[in-house]
Amino acid sequence: MSTEHQRYSTDNQRTAIRSYAERRGYEIVRTYADEGKSGLNLGGRLALQELLQDVEAGQAHFRAVLVYDVSRWGRFQDPDEAATYELRCRRAGVDVHYCAEQFENDGSIGSSIIKTVKRAMAGEYSRELSVKVFAGQANLIRLGYRQGGAAGFGLRRLLVDQAGNPKGELTVGERKSIATDRVVLVHGPPEEVRTVREIYAMFNKDGRSESEIAATLNERGTQTDLGRSWTRGTVHQILINEKYVGDNVWGRTSFKLKQHHRQNPRADWIMAEGAFPAIVERSQFEKAAAIIAARSTRLSDDQMLELLRSVLEAHGELSGLIIDEQDDCPSSSAYRSRFGGLLRAYALVGFTPPHDYRYLEINRALRRLHPSIMESAVRGIRNHGGVVAADPETDLLTINQEFTATIIVARCFQTVSGSPRWKVRLDTALKPDITVVVRMSAGNESPLDYYLLPRLDMREAVFRLCEYNGLSLDAYRFETLDRFFRLAQRTPFRRAA
Repeated sequence: MSTEHQRYSTDNQRTAIRSYAERRGYEIVRTYADEGKSGLNLGGRLALQELLQDVEAGQAHFRAVLVYDVSRWGRFQDPDEAATYELRCRRAGVDVHYCAEQFENDGSIGSSIIKTVKRAMAGEYSRELSVKVFAGQANLIRLGYRQGGAAGFGLRRLLVDQAGNPKGELTVGERKSIATDRVVLVHGPPEEVRTVREIYAMFNKDGRSESEIAATLNERGTQTDLGRSWTRGTVHQILINEKYVGDNVWGRTSFKLKQHHRQNPRADWIMAEGAFPAIVERSQFEKAAAIIAARSTRLSDDQMLELLRSVLEAHGELSGLIIDEQDDCPSSSAYRSRFGGLLRAYALVGFTPPHDYRYLEINRALRRLHPSIMESAVRGIRNHGGVVAADPETDLLTINQEFTATIIVARCFQTVSGSPRWKVRLDTALKPDITVVVRMSAGNESPLDYYLLPRLDMREAVFRLCEYNGLSLDAYRFETLDRFFRLAQRTPFRRAA
């Protein structure tokens, strides 16, 4: 259950399950409840994880699991994921019953079809809700309302009603309780506002660094809004945050459907200028931004790397936080921009993080490569006389208004023994007729070959490709995309006859 404001509250579920158990002659011996947790993935479902562990370890002293309905088992984006967890229970001799559904989960064809549809509907509900929630939040941002997060030093959160009338200031940890109420940012205590303006003055006019400013504030006994001492990083955040000029900014990062946490490009941020009372003038904010940007633009690549080496020698390791705490050193974002990622910069100064995050850089590179592969595919189809339309949201290709296709770029990775592997995750939500898998070479720099996988022949949503996969998969392997392009080619009736 992710929220109390619905029929799926745990109390309502318990009542329905208890009634079902009484009718069927079951005795409830244990309850597994994920209260206040999203059903989008297994990661946050500690109770469901415990249930599966108990069942598979032989510690389950029960023979049935009673679930309110199919959606309470999980709103997984891949319907097969929910089926997998149910199968694990059945294989251990524990049946799964859905108490509020109109079908018996007895393994019949009818129940299997209904379950599959229900699972897909549960995932689709979350997708649709995600789109609606994002649009609603974006609209509230543009209207000047705050969407979560601490106010920050010098600012406070003010609760207003639907008409914009002030209702009171929210303290740290407090949240609005009425859905129609909204939150805006206002000036905090006068001494904090003066301190923010003084920080900009010391940085812009006096030419003092963030560390020097932090030292001055600490000598005075001034603390941050969290009651802590100042550091270079906390001063730096005040100098780069748009809320101090009154701009409402949201969407710097995204974690849609709890699938992938990513940094969004500035063009995708949701912004509303002048939404709040400004503490500093825009000219002062822009001047500070220019000074910070000039730190890296005036340095050559070699100079930036030399500074990074000195940081590494002083600390013995590197991280974005460590870099941002250094005086006279470009910020971590500057290194990302200049060298295409922090890991690339780390490699150039001889530092290897304790965890191998190279795949993140590879994935970013492959995401940048995907649009060019899409353009090449569209161009190839049209050159062969086909008509193709690409959905801008999903990249689903509709060809000749007859069949659909998606293009997946599969990253190459190596096993412990050094054998190449490719993980393929089919898009079961879009259900394309053909999935084009672009298998990347060992260095992930160029395509190795292509697989044209028809949906009718694919039994698994996620699978791995080896170097050689047998006829069942390699029958769909091609050196180029010419065969895919020819699928869209038109032939006159006379020639076909």
